[in-house]
Amino acid sequence: MTSTRAVRIWLAVDVLLVTVLLVLVVVVTSGGSPSTPVASPTASRSTTATAPSTSPVAVRLPSGNISCVVSVDGATCAIASITYDPPAVAGCTGRTGHVIVLDADGVSFPCEKGPAPTVAGKDVQTLSYGGSVTVGDYTCTSATNGATCVDGDGRGFRVARAGWTKIS
Repeated sequence: MTSTRAVRIWLAVDVLLVTVLLVLVVVVTSGGSPSTPVASPTASRSTTATAPSTSPVAVRLPSGNISCVVSVDGATCAIASITYDPPAVAGCTGRTGHVIVLDADGVSFPCEKGPAPTVAGKDVQTLSYGGSVTVGDYTCTSATNGATCVDGDGRGFRVARAGWTKIS
């Protein structure tokens, strides 16, 4: 019988691996180097994260429930706990609603396989409430009521435990 603790540890490792995979995909597609430092240890105390215009940045809101990766190619946020009905994605036999993407094609919910993400770990840079991170034309802002990510034209999404909204 699997203990609850073992399941939680497995889920935490899974989320960490998914986050690392997302960062690596962004790094590879943007032509960056995975060894490029994202932030200093003191950056998590700052209200605004900064990075060179081509380096992806992974951040988490202080609660850890929402984490985002922002790059020159877009913004992807994962939310561990949701209370809203996940959107239907045509042809998806997996799960939707826990990951939301903003890129040149607009806002979308990818079809996910496996378990939902868990709360982001302390190893991910914390973006203080009210703080923003911008990479290229994409900006994500942290607030007590969720995360907002927009492109240079102000289009994007707002996501929180209770729901999500498309910003036109």
